[in-house]
Amino acid sequence: MLEAQVSNSLINESTKAQALVLPFQQVGIADIPIVGGKNASLGEMIQQLTSKGVNVPNGFATTAFAYRSFIAGAGLETQLRQLFADLNVEDVQNLQERGRKARSLILQTPFPVELEQAIANAYQTLCEEYGTDTDVAVRSSATAEDLPDASFAGQQETYLNIHGLPSLLEACHKCFASIFTDRAISYRQLRGFDHLEIALSVGVQKMVRSDLAASGVMFSIDTETGFRDAALITAAYGLGENVVQGAVNPDEYVVFKPTLKQGYRPILDKRLGSKEIKMVYDLGGTKSTKNRSVSLEQRQQFAIADEEILQLANWACIIEDHYSQVRGVPTPMDIEWAKDGITGELFIVQARPETVQSQKTQQILRTYRLVATPPEPMITGRAVGEMIGQGKARVILDVHQLDQFQTGDVLVTNRTDPDWEPIMKKASAIVTNQGGRTCHAAIIAREMGIPAIVGCGNATTQIYTGQTITVSCAEGETGRVYAGMIPFEINEVELETLPQTKTDILMNVGNPQEAFSLAAIPNDGVGLARLEFIIANQIQTHPLALIYFDELDDRVAQAQIAALTPGYDDKSQFFVDKLAYGIGTIAAAFYPKPVIVRMSDFKSNEYANLLGGRQFEPREENPMIGWRGASRYYDERYQEGFALECQAMKRVRDQMGLTNVILMIPFCRTPEEGKRVLAEMAKYGLTRGENGLQVYVMCELPSNVMLATQFCEVFDGFSIGSNDLTQLTLGLDRDSSLVAHLFDERNEAVKQMVGLAIAKVKRCGRKIGICGQAPSDYPEFAKFLVQQGIDSISLNPDSVLKTRMAIAQAEQ
Repeated sequence: MLEAQVSNSLINESTKAQALVLPFQQVGIADIPIVGGKNASLGEMIQQLTSKGVNVPNGFATTAFAYRSFIAGAGLETQLRQLFADLNVEDVQNLQERGRKARSLILQTPFPVELEQAIANAYQTLCEEYGTDTDVAVRSSATAEDLPDASFAGQQETYLNIHGLPSLLEACHKCFASIFTDRAISYRQLRGFDHLEIALSVGVQKMVRSDLAASGVMFSIDTETGFRDAALITAAYGLGENVVQGAVNPDEYVVFKPTLKQGYRPILDKRLGSKEIKMVYDLGGTKSTKNRSVSLEQRQQFAIADEEILQLANWACIIEDHYSQVRGVPTPMDIEWAKDGITGELFIVQARPETVQSQKTQQILRTYRLVATPPEPMITGRAVGEMIGQGKARVILDVHQLDQFQTGDVLVTNRTDPDWEPIMKKASAIVTNQGGRTCHAAIIAREMGIPAIVGCGNATTQIYTGQTITVSCAEGETGRVYAGMIPFEINEVELETLPQTKTDILMNVGNPQEAFSLAAIPNDGVGLARLEFIIANQIQTHPLALIYFDELDDRVAQAQIAALTPGYDDKSQFFVDKLAYGIGTIAAAFYPKPVIVRMSDFKSNEYANLLGGRQFEPREENPMIGWRGASRYYDERYQEGFALECQAMKRVRDQMGLTNVILMIPFCRTPEEGKRVLAEMAKYGLTRGENGLQVYVMCELPSNVMLATQFCEVFDGFSIGSNDLTQLTLGLDRDSSLVAHLFDERNEAVKQMVGLAIAKVKRCGRKIGICGQAPSDYPEFAKFLVQQGIDSISLNPDSVLKTRMAIAQAEQ
């Protein structure tokens, strides 16, 4: 009978419920009560998704029936219920004592002979497929695990690189005992689950030799913002436990799912992690695994190639689509993957529903904002949760110090693991030295609804216990820890109550790190995405200094550039990559709505301040009205730099498939100059009209207004830049404090210029909007624009909601 239970032939449901062991091929998502969420999911993928190209290693699972038979047959239920009668999970010592005694009861009770034999038969079948004494991973899978609203992942133990039947039986026994780990007991108690009602299944799965390659975690949703069209992939060398536990800072890759499904290659970002250690097999040692240092050369390379990133993202889409269809609702997924270093193949080794962002309401927009200018941050790291937390720091370096933690403290530590969960729920925020956005600390922080900053590197030496700190994750992907209690506010907006407008409401977006968050604000697209922010903050280097890196006179700048560009033999490719990632992220966040990208508009003094810039820039008396915008693009002194901008935009539109990007030319003084710029762009494959490419021009010079009809013959649309148009209409330098009191976009001369521009452009059948500061600062100016018949108004994100109200009133 036992042989029949583990055979690959189909068995009926009543027999399945009474089986001790089942092969993965015979279980599916409906069998969570029998084999737990983890094992049911593995079986589901093997049955349904291998035909779609998703690789999943084979294996088998012990059943809930086997666990319950073990508990009942040994008479353990009564003893365990007595043990938990006075359980107090708020008392760390009480929790630890009850957990230790419960695990001891399990481990001291031998397995029934029938169960041992069933496991032996199933392992033999697996060895016939993969080889004698095949190496397996032994993982726990609780019957309440991986529910859509509760994640028991990581609560029980996992054992890797297990060889031979004796070691397998020992690992299975330890898995049974791990149903009573301290963190599992605490989690169940807080969630209202009966400790004896939940059963444990053990999954035994062929190991993927990722110790010889790489592994990681991926989500089919952005873990911080809940943006559903992005897949986030993390990767590090070696077995995946280090990534899950937060023992390493992994690489991070972001892929845009909609155009991936259309056949494009939309890698939106690649962030190099430090990846200092890797977990490998302990061949001939006393343990099954060990950690080993990673060479500097490997650390400075990405753990997987672009083709592998895209394949994993494609699998994430396939898995998400399947589970969404099965459950009847959109189901973002949390997935673990591994690459086999022997065969080079990729595998999915776990998949479960994501349980935090997918459960949030989409009708309330909640934002956190510092209301005072903070000091320089003490430390920075990867932000988790777009929130702000404050409190006294509690530096804890060892699990035995957990009883020192007080409710409301900020937990500061090297990294966390599931044993820390009983105190994590008491924290106002978490700060760790190690880990990435998919590590244990990050996952639990999201579930608990508190901010965390991970991968800081030196948090435990820069922060001391008792110090009052503010942990801010509300300023983009970089989290910042500030000394003291910095005032902040929380704003909530019910999106259903916002009025609709006839005038398109767009946003000015400069920081790609904020794009996924900002896309949640009701909008009609992006009216201004400026290259300058990305160049100044992420590239930091003059493009010509990258092209002529070996010829730089400034050796200090040369060293700084080298430090910024590890792994880039061709330094100019760094510029193209970073610019494409930045603009691609903004374009993806708002896809398929229009995203108007303005080509670079640094002044010569601003370009000179970039690394290596002084060697390539002239000294101008008044750079504000000098060599800027269009005049640089076709000039032989900057042509090569503009070529890099064009290559990045070409990649965004053609390789990433983000054809919603509209390019815009700033400070274009004459229609003839506009034609020269278009000819320059065409050299690099950016031809107006091809592949739907539209090119707009900034309307910010009096000549743009007076010659608007001629400009309409060259460009597809206009965007009014009220700052420059004001300064050039009134004849003042907006950088000069001496005449700052005269600068006012509401001046009648400026308003007449704006009104004339709108009228002329609309007569030509072109679109015209505004992306300048005026409508963000002055609601009455926004009303004036509506009265003039402007097509769109692009606003700073913090003024979108209030200005929408003013525009709706003006349209009545």
